Amino acid sequence: MPSMTDEEADGLDEAWTKNTPTINPARPGIFARQRALLEALDRVSANYILNRAEAAHKSPAEIIGEMVREKIRPPA
Repeated sequence: MPSMTDEEADGLDEAWTKNTPTINPARPGIFARQRALLEALDRVSANYILNRAEAAHKSPAEIIGEMVREKIRPPA
């Protein structure tokens, strides 16, 4: 990834300062959604999914999606 010049960094800082995004507290973010997803599982299952996600450099939701698609795939 190319690095920014000081001028580009100052411009980006100014743009974000003037146009700060609003956050809707009624809509949970990605980390809250993943936490809620894992809380629905038992501890062993949650740890298994977290470990697979970390090893594969993926999110827990991606790992669960892969597991579900594998189970619903029609037999060859």
